Amino acid sequence: MNIIADENMPLVASLFAGFGDLRCLPGRQMSPDSLAEADLLLVRSVTQIDEQLLSQAHKLKFVGSATIGTDHVDQALLARRGIHFANAPGCNKIAVGEYVISALLVLAERHQLHLSGMTLGVIGAGNTGTAVAERARALGMQVCLCDPPLAAAGDPREFVPYEVALCSDVVSFHVPLTREGPHATWHLLDEAALCVLEGEQILINACRGEVWDNQALLARQSGPDPLRLVMDVWEGEPQLLTPLIRHTELATPHIAGYSLEGKMRGTYQVYQACCDWMGLPVTQDFAPLLPRPPLDRLTLQQAPDQALLKRLIHLVYDVRRDDALFRHGFVTAADFDRLRKHYPERREWSSLQLAAAEGREQLAALGFSLAPLA
Repeated sequence: MNIIADENMPLVASLFAGFGDLRCLPGRQMSPDSLAEADLLLVRSVTQIDEQLLSQAHKLKFVGSATIGTDHVDQALLARRGIHFANAPGCNKIAVGEYVISALLVLAERHQLHLSGMTLGVIGAGNTGTAVAERARALGMQVCLCDPPLAAAGDPREFVPYEVALCSDVVSFHVPLTREGPHATWHLLDEAALCVLEGEQILINACRGEVWDNQALLARQSGPDPLRLVMDVWEGEPQLLTPLIRHTELATPHIAGYSLEGKMRGTYQVYQACCDWMGLPVTQDFAPLLPRPPLDRLTLQQAPDQALLKRLIHLVYDVRRDDALFRHGFVTAADFDRLRKHYPERREWSSLQLAAAEGREQLAALGFSLAPLA
């Protein structure tokens, strides 16, 4: 088979080369003629799978997206053409959860906040929102979940209305981008919603840029009572509303889910789906494909408090690194893609094994690996 893949998909050669001839291309530069002979197409979120891109792809049988989100894929088009589609739900939920907590610990230190007892409104309680909520609860935060579609579908968890969640000390968005229907998320945070927010509230967007009205947000931030913003995604990527960057506490180029494990897991889930579609056995395991981390074991001599947890978490991943790279490295749209393509390796907290006699339940809930007690 002829396979076209995004060049930024880790493991794609190891997992798919045995299926046929593999050609890797920049995801944003895939063109109709490059897909003319393709049997399999493997992408990430920057590639728009639409009628134009597939206009010459008459041999295409399978499209795999190594992402949680699917708003870049015209699934109705694929269904009409009999093209099988698979994505990777939950592949980077851990990475996004860790991004949010890393950011919160930075802001807690910067503004002298004690996260335990603070409220967190999680907008969107799917795989990613749930991962964020679990880690926030491990820090003692009170979590309010808001997800009208899940509530309507009978999810047994307790949910609150959007207006209630917006009153939380921290509001973190984890919804898919939808433009139609009763629960459309395009510009979910609009001028009207921004008007009810108070200046000391922390807002985090690590889902899709168009969920926030960036122009309305810039107007709010330019006023006398700005919000504390953590922004990983931006309306119009890679063309950004550049003046908004300086009004953020932390700003990054759509990399919240970019842990090495998360990216590898996305490719691996598409590989599993492709094997299933082809009726082939899954012959490779995920864990052996992970490289050994640079720091893999520590011993704790005391129960972890917020300050110690911050030190541990930032040993593995400190979001300030990505904020600095973005602020100093972003000038043009090409820089946005360059920063993502050449993103430094980042590991998940599970890569660090902790030997600890106290606080083991909390450390495990956060996602660290625990060494057995002697």
